[in-house]
Amino acid sequence: MAQRPDERLPEPTMDTASLYREEMITDRRVGTIRVLIPIKTDGSPDPARQTAYVGEAQIYTSMGTLPLSFELDAKSLDEAVALYAPAAKQAVEGAVRELEELRRQAQSSIVIPRGGAGALPPGGMPGGGKIQLP
Repeated sequence: MAQRPDERLPEPTMDTASLYREEMITDRRVGTIRVLIPIKTDGSPDPARQTAYVGEAQIYTSMGTLPLSFELDAKSLDEAVALYAPAAKQAVEGAVRELEELRRQAQSSIVIPRGGAGALPPGGMPGGGKIQLP
């Protein structure tokens, strides 16, 4: 008997050694920095691991808003704020390059036949284009 799709999926379990508490920092103008503070399973800080900083921004495209997320290699919030602008600029430039490449690939996937219908014999399809049974 076939299994239901949800029975074949692995059980989603959280990694208790990789828990973080998340705080959002924003200037309400340019962007957001997510501060990921390592914690233990009881919710207390885990000083054995480093706090992580992730910058977030968005660009507007003809298809709508495109969210961007990028790591900030910082040791403190002050350093993460200082690194935000150059990292955001690099993320935007990377996204624009990727969008241009996707657009180029989409345009090159259109195949235009050479010669058009000129390769057909006079009168169109051989046999008049009707289905014939043997």
